[in-house]
Amino acid sequence: MSDKASCSGGDGKHQEEEKKDTAKNGKHQEDEEKEEEKKEEEKEEEKEKEDEEKHDDKVIEVGDYLNVEAPSSLKTLCRYVETTLMPEEKILQFTIDKEVFGRERDTFLLPEDITQFAGMEEIGATVVAVYMRYLHDVLKKANMTSMVGFIDPATVSANSGTIADRSRLVAARLQKTDGEQIFMMPYNPGYKNWTFHGEPWEATTNASRNVEEDDGHSRYSFVSEEIDMDDNDFGDFGSDPYEFANVIGDGDQPVYPDCRKYMKLSALVKLYNLKAKHGMSDVCFIELLILQGDLLPEGNTIPTSMYEAKKALCALGLSYEKMHACPNDCILYRKEYEDSTNCPTCGISRWKEGKDSILKEGVPAKVVWYFPPIPRFKRMFQSHETAKSLTWHAARKSIDGQMSHPADSPSWKLLDDKWPEFGNEPRNLRLALSSDGFNPHSSLSRKVHDVNLIDFRGVYDAHNGEYFTLRAALMWTINDFPAYGNLSGCVVKGYKACPICGDDTPSHRLKNGHKICYIGHRKWLPINHPYRRQRAAFNGKPEYGIPPEPLTGEEVLHMVENGDRVCWKKKSIFFDLEYWKYLPVRHALDVMHIEKNVCDSIIGTLLEIPGKNKDGIAARLDLLNMGVKTDLQPEYGEKRTRLPPGPWNLSRAKKREVCNSFYGMKVPESYSSNIKNLVSLQDSRLLGLKSHDCHTLMQQLLPVAIRFVLEKPARYAITRLCFFFNAICAKTVDVSKLDKLEEDVVLTLCLLEKYFLPSFFDIMVHLVVHLVREVRLCGPVYFRWMYPFERYMKVLKGYVQNRTRPEGCIAERYIAEEAVEFCTQHLSDVSTVGVPSSQKMGVSKPLSSCTVSVVDQDLLNQAHLYVLENTEEVLPYIEQHMIHIRTAYPKFRKRTKWLQDKHNSTFIQWLRFKVQSELEEDNHGVSENLRWLAAGPNMAVPLYRSYLIKGIKFNINAQDDVRTTQNSGVYLLAHTMQVASAKDKNPILSNMGFYGVIQEIWDLDYQKFTIPVFRCDWIDSSGLVVDELGFTLVDLSKIGHRNDQFFLASQVKQIFFVDDPMHRGWSVVLSMPNREYNDVIGDEVLGDVIIECESFTRGMPNVDTFDELVGELGGQNIRGGCEDIWIE
Repeated sequence: MSDKASCSGGDGKHQEEEKKDTAKNGKHQEDEEKEEEKKEEEKEEEKEKEDEEKHDDKVIEVGDYLNVEAPSSLKTLCRYVETTLMPEEKILQFTIDKEVFGRERDTFLLPEDITQFAGMEEIGATVVAVYMRYLHDVLKKANMTSMVGFIDPATVSANSGTIADRSRLVAARLQKTDGEQIFMMPYNPGYKNWTFHGEPWEATTNASRNVEEDDGHSRYSFVSEEIDMDDNDFGDFGSDPYEFANVIGDGDQPVYPDCRKYMKLSALVKLYNLKAKHGMSDVCFIELLILQGDLLPEGNTIPTSMYEAKKALCALGLSYEKMHACPNDCILYRKEYEDSTNCPTCGISRWKEGKDSILKEGVPAKVVWYFPPIPRFKRMFQSHETAKSLTWHAARKSIDGQMSHPADSPSWKLLDDKWPEFGNEPRNLRLALSSDGFNPHSSLSRKVHDVNLIDFRGVYDAHNGEYFTLRAALMWTINDFPAYGNLSGCVVKGYKACPICGDDTPSHRLKNGHKICYIGHRKWLPINHPYRRQRAAFNGKPEYGIPPEPLTGEEVLHMVENGDRVCWKKKSIFFDLEYWKYLPVRHALDVMHIEKNVCDSIIGTLLEIPGKNKDGIAARLDLLNMGVKTDLQPEYGEKRTRLPPGPWNLSRAKKREVCNSFYGMKVPESYSSNIKNLVSLQDSRLLGLKSHDCHTLMQQLLPVAIRFVLEKPARYAITRLCFFFNAICAKTVDVSKLDKLEEDVVLTLCLLEKYFLPSFFDIMVHLVVHLVREVRLCGPVYFRWMYPFERYMKVLKGYVQNRTRPEGCIAERYIAEEAVEFCTQHLSDVSTVGVPSSQKMGVSKPLSSCTVSVVDQDLLNQAHLYVLENTEEVLPYIEQHMIHIRTAYPKFRKRTKWLQDKHNSTFIQWLRFKVQSELEEDNHGVSENLRWLAAGPNMAVPLYRSYLIKGIKFNINAQDDVRTTQNSGVYLLAHTMQVASAKDKNPILSNMGFYGVIQEIWDLDYQKFTIPVFRCDWIDSSGLVVDELGFTLVDLSKIGHRNDQFFLASQVKQIFFVDDPMHRGWSVVLSMPNREYNDVIGDEVLGDVIIECESFTRGMPNVDTFDELVGELGGQNIRGGCEDIWIE
């Protein structure tokens, strides 16, 4: 026990000693740590002291501009702004080394500016280093390049190579800067005009910023007057391709580690493309991003919020400006009105009125969202393909006497001749301004201001790899007629409603109709034309006048400036452009709206559609007042009034025939709306006609539908008008035919005056007489109508998801899609938004499932022979085979038809052995394609119901029978042998047109490739007739050419057939609009806006064949065989 106790007591003593030693060691360790901390603090203080000595608060000498030293910490920087060390008014002065810039230059920063810099993340103290390259790089990363007087190295020396070399050129640029000081200003969070996005600098504050916001840097506003600056002084991707490459490279990171297919930027562009195509909401898109991030491996770069996604995309986008506007569109609150709180014109407050009728100061009543065009023009040249397309007009081959582009027109050439410096640069832009009334604003001062300022040096052309000076000129405006009046300043209603005729507008007031009609087109006829002497058929008077001479721009400007404003209500703001008064056509008449209004008037009058019918009691009484066509005056009864039928009236049965004709029309896909849906058989009316529907009616369908329902004079007058619109919309204009076309349309309008009521002639019908003049001066119509702009406006309206803020929806989505579109031009495997891939040139693919069938050997040989005879590689063998036949059969060498038949029956077998023998030789030169062609196709042939050929859809006849569209009609122009009869032994080789219907679509399999061919039922020549108007009529039941049923799908042109209402069993042949899929510029298919229907007539019907040129109509106005019109 004692031993154990003794041991136990010894152990406890030992433990106590150990504890004392441990405590002593711990205290010693703590002392050492304190000493180390004290030493570190002393080192820090010494370093800060060195910094203070080095960066004196009076002057900081930079020295060598290639080796910049900056304060080491924010703490050092903030010391300079302590009030105890520096008064509030005191500034920091940095003297720039004379050796660098050739002379001493000073840079100033206010203390409050440094405080703002110091309080921002990732800025550090480097802002005090006045080294332009280093400062630019740091501030660019922090989105802080909006600085007054800031010189971007890239704008001076983008081609100079290294950054150091470019920095030296910055120094050279600074030597030329006026004034002795360079001012810098930090980024203001309330400022929206970012030069980082390529926008021009404005010294005034942005009107979109609330007035409540305090701009602490307004004292620097005078700097823009002292320093010579232009838009190139500010960094943007348009001025520095190296910067742009860096941004693209930043997005060239894999979506996740080891991912080879998708990069960060391309993946984001594709995701946002899906959002745009399918109208995905922001909430749905955010959830999709989060799901993508969870599905991908860790370390992926997919953004997880809408903010991050927009930040990544919009860094490459451009910006917009928000400008306060008067609610009545009197002014924009900019320039001299920037600080105004009430409109100086109408007196309405600038601010929005709340529910309690109290003005909410700082909340504008109306805001204009403005997208500056200048940086967007510069950006177009950054794309190689777009830059190439912008000079397509200069590189193309023009044909003398034909206009296929505005560059061929006198308006274009006038700018070239009058301003040769502008015309000699093909990259200079010619602009057109269009508005369809979508959220309009009457003040165009900012737009005109920007067009005036387009004169940029240093725009980079990616196609040519060089810099050039970009200029632009506004050629004309494109609008509907009310907007035409607003922009031109002329009146568009009343007695002087025609802007081309002016004071000499042929107008007449209809007292009973309470409207102005525009008759008197006989003055455009030749001076000795018989119509000029006719009275009763027109307005009761002979016509001795001459057509009015259009006013020039200089004459118009002189009139409005001198107060002679009978036809003019104001001076157009576009006259502020120095060249505007010299343009022959300043505001273009929109053919789209003119054609639609004329079509509505014709259809409405023929079918007596309420609201569109130009006939009625008032119109008949106006005839009585004018003393013309008195036999058409109304006859009043006790309960109802009788209107005698005129030449334009249809009986109820004829109206049904017209509507049935329209109802039975089946047109190709994408040709127009489904005509059947526009017809009301119950009311015998056409309802809901859109602009494009009216275009197809006037171009082709209306002349067919009225072939048998009107008497010849009235019918031919309408048909001639349709033929005119068909000719005026041609893609290529033959200048030599324009005079004849103008004579024809004048005569057509006179015919309409003769057989229709004066009330029919509203201002839109009258404007038709001036369309040829504008084609002669401006070129083809499709460059100047509103179809593409109306369609795009519809796209913009579809962006609206929040109807309380439609402008914001459109602006934000447009900006984002603009960034996506820009990315697609520089990233591979990324499609553009809204461009269907199937419409690109050269796309051919089946559109239905196939049925594999073993076909008859004779039919297969017939198809194979056609493929061989239309393959360029086989042509030499065809010549050899013909020589072989003539040598083998000398008795028949002069019998062309026998030789051709012999060739057709033996060529396939001969070619197979010929190619096989050549393959056995060394260096045979037989291509892989020829080898498989000679071997022949597989007996098992895939048969399709539908096939897409170069963007055009073709169906077999059986497929069309169960569909509402017709895609089986084809036309083939072939150089073939023609015989007079079966006994003709000497046929003639010439071009011949074939009309047919596709029965089968074969895809011939040649092992290594396939060739689609169509099997067709061709119309026999006995079932083909051309009538006096040029309509091609076919009898689809008469089938011929049984031995030539096949043709290549790439050789045919699509047509369609419409039942002829005049001849039962016959059909009228109509062609598809010529969309010209071969005319592709970049990714844009011009056919989308070129709606050119091929003319189906050989010329206007001669007036002599259906109208009395000499004498008066007398009592011949009443139409026989038509029931009277009774009005209750």
